[in-house]
Amino acid sequence: ASLIEMEAKYPADYKKISSVFHNRLNLDPPMMLQCDATIQYARIYQGLGRTTAVLNKDLEINSPYNTYRNFGLPPGPICSPRVDAIEAALYPEETKYLYFFATPDGVNIYNETFEGHLNDQRKYGVSGFN
Repeated sequence: ASLIEMEAKYPADYKKISSVFHNRLNLDPPMMLQCDATIQYARIYQGLGRTTAVLNKDLEINSPYNTYRNFGLPPGPICSPRVDAIEAALYPEETKYLYFFATPDGVNIYNETFEGHLNDQRKYGVSGFN
């Protein structure tokens, strides 16, 4: 629930973001969650502070909270989530989404395929990590 809370700019996205995380965890074999909010938490936890954008070098942070390096959920919450985020974690929207990103104005774009994800990132001028 805390990952959902910190990934979403708008509560309306909670259930879709939850579906992405559930879908990744339920694959066989599972995908890594690759949640940017856990990278921000790992940065803060290690005294590096928040950053405006997660960079490639941030993905190498050695932390149990780094969901780009570790499978499954982190060892604990990264915030105190709202009831809506908890409900979304328990009852995700039923989708086949495996990917999402936020546009510069905070709108989330969801995709079922990595190819679609990359195409939409190019379309919206979001290049991923630098």
